[in-house]
Amino acid sequence: MPELPDLTVYMEALRSRIEGEVLREVVVASPFVLRSVDPPISSAAGHTVTGIERMGKRIVIGLDGDLWIVIHLMIAGRFRWLAPGKKPPAKLGLAGFLFDTGALWLTEAGTKRRASLHLVAGRSAPAEFGRGGLEPLEATQADFVARLRSENHTLKRALTDPRLFSGIGNAYSDEILHRARLSPLLWTSRLDDEGAARLYDAVRETLVDWIDRLRADAGDKFPEKVTAFREGMAVHGRFGKPCPVCGAPVQRIRYADNETNYCARCQTGGRLLADRAMSRLLKDDWPRSLDEL
Repeated sequence: MPELPDLTVYMEALRSRIEGEVLREVVVASPFVLRSVDPPISSAAGHTVTGIERMGKRIVIGLDGDLWIVIHLMIAGRFRWLAPGKKPPAKLGLAGFLFDTGALWLTEAGTKRRASLHLVAGRSAPAEFGRGGLEPLEATQADFVARLRSENHTLKRALTDPRLFSGIGNAYSDEILHRARLSPLLWTSRLDDEGAARLYDAVRETLVDWIDRLRADAGDKFPEKVTAFREGMAVHGRFGKPCPVCGAPVQRIRYADNETNYCARCQTGGRLLADRAMSRLLKDDWPRSLDEL
C-alpha cells in the first residue's frame, strides 16, 4: 500500500500537472470503484482543480464549488499519467480523469478490488474520511510521544494505526523500527524516554529520507514504480538477506496478508521473535536466538 513518502511524491506530480486545470470528463471503467452516488460523479466535469491534499493514505483532489474527489489506493491501487491521445489502460484501469494536459488514471492490479473513489460536496465533507492520526512530520516530540503512549500496543501496531499516526504502513514502519533499533513487538508502555526520543527521530529521518529518494528517482517524470519493496530498504522485504548495519540475516514474522521484517541483532538483542505459525508448529524446536538458528 502506498504510504506517506509515496503519496507525497504522487501529490507533487499531480500538482504540477492538474492544479489549476479544468477536469473535462470522468470515465468510470469499473463501477465497483465508485463508492458514492450523491453528487453524481459526472457533476465533477467542468470544474477546476484547486488543490491536492493527503488525508492519511487517501489522496484528496479539490475542485471549485466545494467538490472533493477522494481516492484510496489500498494495497494494489496506483496512479498513471497519460499524455493526451494515449490509449487508457485496458485491464487495470478503474477510473480516468481527463484534462487538456493529459489523463490521470486510477488502476489496480490483482483480483481483489479494494481501491475506492468518492465524490463529496461541502467544505467539511473530506473530514469524514479522516481517522484522526497525528501527522508524523508535523508533530513535536512531546506530541508524538504522548500519542504513542495514549494506548498500549506493540510499536509496530502503534505506528501503523491510522487513529494514532497518519500515513505510516507496513513497509516504512519496519524501516523506522530498524533505524530506531527497537523491537517491533515492544509494548509502548514499556518504552523508556530515551527509546521514545530515538523512535521520534527515526520516524522523521526515515520518512524524509525516502521522500527525497523517491523525488530523485521520479525526477520530472510521473512516478511509475510505486511499490512497498524498494532497493535500498534495510529490512522490509529482505528476509534472509544481510542487515546493512550488522550483516545478520533479516528475520520476519508472518500474519494474515502482512509480515514484519526486523534484524534480531540490531533490534531484539539477538532474540528471535515467535512466528504465530512456525513457532507453534516447531514448539520446542523453535530457535530462540540467532545462535540457535
